[in-house]
Amino acid sequence: MSSPLADRVRPKTLSQVCGQKHILGEGKLLTRIIQSGQIPNLIFYGPSGVGKTTVANIIAATCGKKLHYLNATVASTADIKDIIASLGTLDAAGGILLYLDEIQYFNKKQQQILLSYIESGDITLIASTTENPSFYVYSAVLSRSTVFEFKALSAEDILEALTNAVDFLKDEKGREIRFSENGLAQIARSGAGDVRRALNTLELCVLSADKGKECIEVSDEDVELLLKNSPVRYDRAGDEHYDIISAYHKSMRGSDPDAAIYYLARLLAAGDLPSACRRLLACANEDVGLAYPQIIPIVKAAVDTALMLGLPEGRLSLANAVILVATAPKSNSAHDAINAAMSDVEQGRVYPIPRQLQNKHYDSAEVEKKGQFYLYPHSYENHYVKQQYLPDALKDKKYYIEGDNKNEQAFKAYMDKIKNK
Repeated sequence: MSSPLADRVRPKTLSQVCGQKHILGEGKLLTRIIQSGQIPNLIFYGPSGVGKTTVANIIAATCGKKLHYLNATVASTADIKDIIASLGTLDAAGGILLYLDEIQYFNKKQQQILLSYIESGDITLIASTTENPSFYVYSAVLSRSTVFEFKALSAEDILEALTNAVDFLKDEKGREIRFSENGLAQIARSGAGDVRRALNTLELCVLSADKGKECIEVSDEDVELLLKNSPVRYDRAGDEHYDIISAYHKSMRGSDPDAAIYYLARLLAAGDLPSACRRLLACANEDVGLAYPQIIPIVKAAVDTALMLGLPEGRLSLANAVILVATAPKSNSAHDAINAAMSDVEQGRVYPIPRQLQNKHYDSAEVEKKGQFYLYPHSYENHYVKQQYLPDALKDKKYYIEGDNKNEQAFKAYMDKIKNK
């Protein structure tokens, strides 16, 4: 059985790598490091199918070291020890280059085993991860490595790879292969930044095309049919999950209903109804808040409806609520107020409660003026009377700053009126 197309057309030189020009372009840092031949410990961080393994293979082919490959999802401590045991042998005379794929699946102990060897230079480590290395790579390994971020490829980058792959398949099969310009562009876009996924789709299109004719011609209809049945790329536990919910929330906060609905669709297409609901509730409280406080029970009702109905019907109540939140007036005054108050508390600004606010109890002997002296607001006009509520050390502190929206300004006018009277 032949290997996947993505492996068969894998670039052999840096110039053939699609995208990543921010680190692999002419004169860029990673390019200069590779060209120097002195390879440090490296960590490649980025989504799947963007060239991390390809670049590691190119480095291995040019640095003169014995290459060992481990996938942390299946490798064990014994596999690491086998590699260490080969140090000093004729086979590893030039040193060892270990490519450790998905390093986030190695626990701290497994990563520590490698530490002294990568520090001494006996083993040069190139690790790849789809997760933020600051969270998943042991700090001692991270501090001895240089991190390069690989970014999702643009549709234009993927289209270049697809065009080259079509030429490769023509030579491999000895037959003409035709895609329309629109068909290839559709496949490129469907890759969602992952060239491997796009190449797999391309090969499937060719394999499923009519073989009866001398020319293999893939119609736009065939491309659309295959793409319709392709799963949506989404990792509920990875960076992509957090990127989508971040964009979802920020689009609502930024009053862009079109973007907010798009990211809602991304979440729902992946079946992630809980995240869509939680972030919607958070945005209503954090970003609309006191500018339209009635929105909070409205959004809660929409979320309850969506969770009761499930998908696909629940999408409608969420769509209504998302558009409402995105187009509602915004205020983060409550958000800022509680954050400022929490900051003071966390920094130790915890002072005695003013006597008039304490629970009724007897004063100690040294207190000259005994009694609570609490003024009951309801006993006064407009249910308000001036008295100190904050501790003495914070008595002039202002945490809540009214927003400039109609709602909060109306409350401010009322408060100013009763306080100044």
